[in-house]
Amino acid sequence: MITITEELRNQIKNVKLTKKEKLIAEFVLDNFPEVCFITSTDIAKRLNISDSSVIRFTRTLGYSGFMDFQRNIRKIYTDRINSVSEAITVPSERLKLSISKLGQSDVMETYFSNVIKNLKSVITYNDIQTFERATELIISSQRKFVVSSRANSGIGDMLLLLLKHMLPNVYETSHPALNVIDHLCDIGEKDCLIAVSFPRYSEMDLLAAQMAYDAGAQIVLITDKASSPLAQYATQLICVSVESNTFFNSYVSVLFAAELLCSFISKKVGYSNETKLDTIDKYLSKVGLF
Repeated sequence: MITITEELRNQIKNVKLTKKEKLIAEFVLDNFPEVCFITSTDIAKRLNISDSSVIRFTRTLGYSGFMDFQRNIRKIYTDRINSVSEAITVPSERLKLSISKLGQSDVMETYFSNVIKNLKSVITYNDIQTFERATELIISSQRKFVVSSRANSGIGDMLLLLLKHMLPNVYETSHPALNVIDHLCDIGEKDCLIAVSFPRYSEMDLLAAQMAYDAGAQIVLITDKASSPLAQYATQLICVSVESNTFFNSYVSVLFAAELLCSFISKKVGYSNETKLDTIDKYLSKVGLF
């Protein structure tokens, strides 16, 4: 079967490229998964060329611009890699697969080893620039909307709390009287969606990401792989392994990634939220929270 890069290589062969466009084409082919999610400006900086050169390259290939090109290659990437990997099945199937393994090993040692491997995935899959770009997107946005559901809600709620303590205009999207679509009905291009999405994925979360993308909003996504359903809409992707030795996902690594992101944000905002923290502490102490 033809590979993703071979398909794109054949497309590039059918057009006449300038010397600079050939350089861009080589970069795209060598870094295909990354190009699915970084910006044209990121590519331009890496190659020491202008942003307009990258845009002209995509138009040479027949696209209206970089966003059109990127959305197309994201779709190719997602279609070729199953949106739910073979290693992650529905809970009842995962339980059957895990029972025999758990019976043959020490549960504590196996769990600990698995958590360490997942924690390492945060550093392996994401570099410092990944967290810095996500930080800048969140801080520079006008409004920040946090989206998560089911088991992911624990991470989403923690992000909501910490972000509210550091930044203005942070909003939850899970009020019982409204669904996430209601919350995002007026999201715009100056806003940012922060989504946490792991199997089993939520169709409502997917619609929220599509809604934000269509509105031109920035999207920071914490998920398990670049082929997850919401990844096609992400501006910045943070990938984290949640592999487990039983039927449920292991969220220790996701919590670590979320706290790491908040640490980057805290460093960036510095003492700007000191007054807010003092106010929160002043009134929380009156209700017995110390």
